[in-house]
Amino acid sequence: MIMVLLPFWTSLLVRTTAWAVHLQEHGLVNDTLMALHVISQPAELIFNRVGTVIAMSHIQLPFTLLPIYSIMKSISPSYVRAARSLGAGPFYAFWTVHFPLTLPGIAAGCLLTFILCLGYYITPALVGGPCDQMASYFVARYTNEELNWHMASALGAILLTATLLLYYFFNKLVGADRIKMG
Repeated sequence: MIMVLLPFWTSLLVRTTAWAVHLQEHGLVNDTLMALHVISQPAELIFNRVGTVIAMSHIQLPFTLLPIYSIMKSISPSYVRAARSLGAGPFYAFWTVHFPLTLPGIAAGCLLTFILCLGYYITPALVGGPCDQMASYFVARYTNEELNWHMASALGAILLTATLLLYYFFNKLVGADRIKMG
């Protein structure tokens, strides 16, 4: 649990800058892959979508794992023991008993992560570079630089619609009332 919460103790800008250092041409990731002879020349891991996804995944991982952990912690171990006593193997007991009970936590973690990623601005700007940006960059650009408020509001409306649609489907599939946070 401490490894999941550890990224919260540093700022977003520091974590993003650390990923920019690790993913550069002679960074830790490329040097390690070359030392292990996985690659023969440095891979392009920064200023593209690969670097953005790696950095955003690391930064968003706690927001995904904490709701899942909360749900898994509340599930009684006697359910899996009962399935095991009735002849189910370890994997089958987990898959048919424990996993369906964790679906609300998985859905909540994914919904929370998706909503937070919609407004991501710093990480794509620093790790992704100018050619790999998210919608929030364009909203800020059309608002501040080009003064095209119509385009900025249209993009904001698209982001809001995507969020509301996702929440609607989440509510239909899982139900917001089934989520326990703690």
